[in-house]
Amino acid sequence: MTADTKATGAPAARAPRPVALLLPGQGSQYRRMAAGLYAAEPVFAEAVDEVLGAMGAEGARMHADWLAERPELPVDHVLRAQPLLFAVDYALGRLVTSWGIRPVALLGHSIGEMAAATLAGVFTVRDAARVVLDRVTRLTAAPPGGMLAVAESAASLEPFLGGGVVVGAVNAPRQTVLGGPEDALRAVGETLRARGITAQRVPALSPFHSPAIAPHARGAEAVLATVERRPPRTVVHSCYTAAALTAQQVADPAYWAAHPVDQVRFWPALDGLLAPGGLVVVEAGPGRTLSSLALRHPSVRRGDCMVVPLSPKRAGGPEDDRVALGEAVDALRGEGYRIP
Repeated sequence: MTADTKATGAPAARAPRPVALLLPGQGSQYRRMAAGLYAAEPVFAEAVDEVLGAMGAEGARMHADWLAERPELPVDHVLRAQPLLFAVDYALGRLVTSWGIRPVALLGHSIGEMAAATLAGVFTVRDAARVVLDRVTRLTAAPPGGMLAVAESAASLEPFLGGGVVVGAVNAPRQTVLGGPEDALRAVGETLRARGITAQRVPALSPFHSPAIAPHARGAEAVLATVERRPPRTVVHSCYTAAALTAQQVADPAYWAAHPVDQVRFWPALDGLLAPGGLVVVEAGPGRTLSSLALRHPSVRRGDCMVVPLSPKRAGGPEDDRVALGEAVDALRGEGYRIP
């Protein structure tokens, strides 16, 4: 009898492939994202409450705006998008682990890396909430600006950059995000579209991942220096270095403080995660932006890896959130996970 057969002679059931979590960042947010799970999934609700509760009075306002039909501040505002993305990403990650699934790796995009690090135990929830709230409070003073998603390679866009507009994120070989001040970014977008290049604004009201943010991110390092950081219990792939977080990076306050300014190298990081194959990648966050990127990777296209989003593709009603989660659970059960 061979090692891959049971005593009956039937082939042994294949063990489920390990799970890795993808945690989205700025641009994935939308009004009432994942709010349909708040009353339906106690683990999710408890985790959201833990994050926003740690942010005090501002967290209470975020919570109210998140669930409101007519929020006081729009979800794209810097005081709402990033903290709520962090809370929802973290809470969905907690929901996955409550099913008995232990991710073998985590990869976050921009603010998603803070959620990944918190799930991995680098930060406590309270400390992470303090860092995120300090970050976005500082960035409220940044000049108007935003980000522009362009269907071209980063290298091909170099001739169009200027006026403070830079490559803010490399999301795929031909999916680049530019960031910069409002007027300069608008001019670049008009030039690109005049040349027949697809360029769409990313939902953001601030020039993330550009030098325009840098003066307003100063001071965050001093706050981070007072926060304890521990070695990750799970491998965290950095979207900034495109490699696993090192002990030196975890310990360095400057590494974390630079996140809003530094370029996001998501595709190289994703390639490092997926190239070996044999993974189920679960997007634990609103929307399916990272899932759509992962579906382009060769390891997914040839079937070595599978992509499972937890949220609907776009904003909808509470039932859409619950249906999408149910479909994700069915996919994971089909892979062999025994989810209660």
